[in-house]
Amino acid sequence: MRNIRLIVEYDGTNYCGWQRQENGPTIQGEIEAALAKIFQEQITINGAGRTDAGVHARGQVANFRADIQMAPAAILRALNGLLPPDIVIRAADEVSFDFHARYSARERSYSYSISRKPSALNRHFTWELNYDLKVDPMRWAAASIVGTHDFESFCKANSDVEHHRCTVLAARWDENVDELKFSIRADRFLHGMVRALVGTMVNVGRSYTPLEEFVRILEKKNRSEAGQAAPAKGLMLEEVVY
Repeated sequence: MRNIRLIVEYDGTNYCGWQRQENGPTIQGEIEAALAKIFQEQITINGAGRTDAGVHARGQVANFRADIQMAPAAILRALNGLLPPDIVIRAADEVSFDFHARYSARERSYSYSISRKPSALNRHFTWELNYDLKVDPMRWAAASIVGTHDFESFCKANSDVEHHRCTVLAARWDENVDELKFSIRADRFLHGMVRALVGTMVNVGRSYTPLEEFVRILEKKNRSEAGQAAPAKGLMLEEVVY
């Protein structure tokens, strides 16, 4: 029995998210179907993050355990030969048997991209906004979430978690002429957390939500107090650290 780790890149536009489900195609489902063709058996893979429908990944991590002889490099080639072009295995290696893509992770990094003008090439990967956003208040809002906080206000209601505390290690907004990019790194993320944060920070940038109110929203621990979630297409799982 061996434990194989995969680094996966995907465009989530045409998928119902990472996690296998009955009502549509998923990243997990596509990879497991390819593994079944290669090894002639059903193999279950574990993902580091259960990205939602339309969310993308540059550095998703997955692992599977199976009694196989094929070398990791050969597994990588075989998978990429079978997977659709919007899913690519970037790396494959053998790891210790106790490694688990989700439970062994120490940090995860996400980014969220906002386009200031329409783009044919980036339309699936950015939230196009024509609003005049004040970036400095958005940067202050990002700085205010660094540290350990209860993020229930930025979590999808009725999420099945033991607690809502996360330690944000870094959060910032960067800008250029055409794009704003939010980057965040934390020990864990709640369901819908980054998209809710971005949507609320955009309200801060539009002067709809004062910066002081953003801090109060965090303290209220009530999802209805925060802004609308940003669209899924701007979100990217960048990296998982072990």
